[in-house]
Amino acid sequence: MRILVVIPARGGSKGIPGKNIKELAGKPLIKYTVELARVIVSDENICVSTDSDEIKSVVEEFGLKVPFKRPDSLATDTAGTYEVLLHAIKYYEDKGQVFDCLLLLQPTSPLRNEIQVKEALSLFNPELDMVVSVKEASTNPYYGCYEEDENGFLYVSKGNGKIKRRQDAPKVWEYNGAIYIININSLKQKTFSEFERIIKYQMDDYSSMDLDTPLDWTIAELLMSNK
Repeated sequence: MRILVVIPARGGSKGIPGKNIKELAGKPLIKYTVELARVIVSDENICVSTDSDEIKSVVEEFGLKVPFKRPDSLATDTAGTYEVLLHAIKYYEDKGQVFDCLLLLQPTSPLRNEIQVKEALSLFNPELDMVVSVKEASTNPYYGCYEEDENGFLYVSKGNGKIKRRQDAPKVWEYNGAIYIININSLKQKTFSEFERIIKYQMDDYSSMDLDTPLDWTIAELLMSNK
């Protein structure tokens, strides 16, 4: 199976300024993802998609060539991952390189590992739209989530409110942002929200750590120092 790994790394980060190249436990954050990608595929199948000269320079210091700079239209706060992935696919297809699937690895998940990625890849087949990594949701709409009615009163978000214990509620999952294995044909035909054939790859809370805020960063450093 031919796999294209895409690592999206925009320069403008508001939650943690410069996070993609900020040092985490002794090395730039993006290096964790580059090193993982190199275990999965060869360098020519790894695409770091960035709009930043600084990120490009740091990545190329690892010996990995950044194939292009992302156009300005894909470097704004409103630019979506969907458009970034289509741009990367077109770049390679214009060069005559065709892949079976796209492995999206976001730099903000440095605690996922090689075994997890390979296990997730083993679940993929051409009949699927996507294999996605998840963790069990910390709140459950059948038990612990509430909505407000027209009178301002709270009611259980999902179900009839008769579930008395969390462990009796159906399990629900949330994407953890660590691993996305995407059918390229599906991606060309529909957006992520239109995918219907999705299966999960479950991960633990440690590996699911997603760095979005300074607090997340502090917790990740503590976890890594105590691992």
